[in-house]
Amino acid sequence: MSLDLNGKKAVVEEVSAHVAKAQTIAVAEYRGIQVSHLTQLRAKARAQGVYLRVLKNTLARRAVDGTQFANLSSEMTGPLIYAISEDAVAAAKVLADFAKTNDKLVVKAGNYAGKQLDKAGVIALASIPSREVLLSQLLGVMQAPVSAFARGLAALAAQKGEGVEA
Repeated sequence: MSLDLNGKKAVVEEVSAHVAKAQTIAVAEYRGIQVSHLTQLRAKARAQGVYLRVLKNTLARRAVDGTQFANLSSEMTGPLIYAISEDAVAAAKVLADFAKTNDKLVVKAGNYAGKQLDKAGVIALASIPSREVLLSQLLGVMQAPVSAFARGLAALAAQKGEGVEA
């Protein structure tokens, strides 16, 4: 069922609103995927906070026109599913993880903060840990000297305590 002009304008406005807030857009060909698998992909994307949509390429080009993602227009050919996220790695991670288990989803290209990414770039971006994991790793690194100092003081206090009693 094709959209009338007002319907197309509404779709472009909706997608443009997501693109305006996005850090990453990743696109993949979905030719031959069963509906049940697409439903699983949509559920995973929703859980990760990724806007996932099958769009006509002409509407997607209009949505990214004039944004930092405009250079992605050259890759918008064929049946594509668009993953758009505010998180830097979420869109790439959702598509790349799903492509590992379903060979019919082929990651095609992406764009991170205005930089064009090929398939390898999208997969590399997907391999970066999430923001929460990176923050917890940073916190662990920052706490290591303090906890080592505290253990050293406790060991010194225990050693002096043994010396006093003897």
